[in-house]
Amino acid sequence: MGEHTVSSFDEELKNIDRLIRDMGSLAGSMVESAIRALLTSDTAMAQTVISEDLVMDARQRALDEQAITLIARRQPMAQDLRAVLGAIRMAGDLERIGDLAKNIAKRVGAVGPAAPKDLSHSIDAMSKLVLEQVYGVIELYVGRQAEGLKMLRMDDQKIDVKYTSVFRELLTYMMEDPRNITACTHLLFCAKNLERIGDHVTNIAENAYFVVTGTQLPANRPKVDETATSVSAA
Repeated sequence: MGEHTVSSFDEELKNIDRLIRDMGSLAGSMVESAIRALLTSDTAMAQTVISEDLVMDARQRALDEQAITLIARRQPMAQDLRAVLGAIRMAGDLERIGDLAKNIAKRVGAVGPAAPKDLSHSIDAMSKLVLEQVYGVIELYVGRQAEGLKMLRMDDQKIDVKYTSVFRELLTYMMEDPRNITACTHLLFCAKNLERIGDHVTNIAENAYFVVTGTQLPANRPKVDETATSVSAA
């Protein structure tokens, strides 16, 4: 982003970038804490995640207000306009990631210690893939690394593959022992929320790529969620 003759304009654009970084950091922290709470049955930590959603909402509102004010006052053109509009879109996806983390946290009490212990590794492994995406996309956006954003978008396939694996494991546990059905059903929703977080990261990567390059990535991004096939075959 080039320097402008009005230094306050540059500062306003930088502040919007800072808000995106803050929202990205909070989104990653919420997802990380929600999964830790889920795997350790830590209801206090889960409640903290739920309360942090209000902070995320407030940050999105602050960004929207600053972006709208900047557009009205500065009437940005070309790259600057892309940066502002892209930030609004990215903030929407980050806020939704916070909602999904909150949804996971809300299920901690329902799952409790009743979930099969063998599943902890699979859920944890999936969450690590998701967290790499959440933290990575913000770093790449801040660094204006177009190729990195393009590659990160493709990596969403890894999350889809892992989700399919976790889905099949959970179905197996439920079929083997009906006492697992309640806990595993809640875990299915948690795993789906993680998969959806990956989709929102992909949206962020696409918008960030447009901000950096001025061009759109192809709309037909690959998806390899095979859970519908798994249900049909069961």
